[in-house]
Amino acid sequence: MGKVLTLGEGMLRFSTATGTRLSNTETVSLHYGGGEANVAISLANYGHDASFASKVPNNSLGDGFKNHLQHFKVKTDALLRGGERLGTYYVEVGVGERGAKVLYDRAYSSFARINENEWDSAQLFKDIELFHISGITPALSSDWRNLTRELLQQAKKAGCKISFDVNYRAKLWTQEEASEMLTEILPLVDYCSLGKLDALYLLGIPAYQGGEEELAHYYAEIQKRYPNIQVLYATKREVLSANFNKLTGAYWQNGQYYESKKYEIRSIVDRIGGGDAFSGGVLHGIIEQKTPQEIIDFATAAAVLKHTIYGDCNQFSEHEVHEFMTAESGKIMR
Repeated sequence: MGKVLTLGEGMLRFSTATGTRLSNTETVSLHYGGGEANVAISLANYGHDASFASKVPNNSLGDGFKNHLQHFKVKTDALLRGGERLGTYYVEVGVGERGAKVLYDRAYSSFARINENEWDSAQLFKDIELFHISGITPALSSDWRNLTRELLQQAKKAGCKISFDVNYRAKLWTQEEASEMLTEILPLVDYCSLGKLDALYLLGIPAYQGGEEELAHYYAEIQKRYPNIQVLYATKREVLSANFNKLTGAYWQNGQYYESKKYEIRSIVDRIGGGDAFSGGVLHGIIEQKTPQEIIDFATAAAVLKHTIYGDCNQFSEHEVHEFMTAESGKIMR
């Protein structure tokens, strides 16, 4: 099993009940999360030695977030304490034709206010095989853009494989800012999660004109520009309603394109974190040196399972994902 480090902002999420507007709710449900923390939890669930680096306040919310990670066996040695607040966000849960809405309240958080490297990089990356980060982190501030580059360079120097999830958030930065940052980050990346819209609008890849599979076209063009990237992957999602999506996994390696079967998710409980569960499944397969088809099949099944539970993180083991892959839909496991 691999030794993995993920880094990002820990978050507290407030969600309305289904059918309740955020402006009118009197009660909310609370979940700890954050994209990179969710990936670490998935990998810990699959038996890997996973650590999470971040900074949270030295108060009850910081304690709660730390307890959340430790409950899922994620190591917290690189979880710094200090600052004034934990980043939060609010979710107005969608239903039917009305999609979910997200409102961020993360300005001045303990993590966002970091303006220089507060970790001992030699210790941070010691014996780490894989370092995972996402585009959410450099979107938080100009300081974090500089620090993201610095940390990636130090991880690369330490011999880590680099995993990067573009995870573009229009509410955090502009397409121009993200595009500029990607041109600096991608030459350092080994495994990258990005989709069609990222390729078109952030990387400026020429539009698909027909021929091969559409996403394969974009991935082939990206690898021409960045031959260092060994793996590209994404989910293809068809949204029929807030509660009914169709999901297919896509994976590119060594010039070959692979897809999972298409899943119909008809009763979505909680879509948030599905992409993180997918990334965790892909990285698990890469670490375990599975075949490309095995990797994309497992990762997509893990993402589908995440849609069936509340909260940000995947809560399923490797065995449970495999059970789901081989069982009939909804069949009781006896």
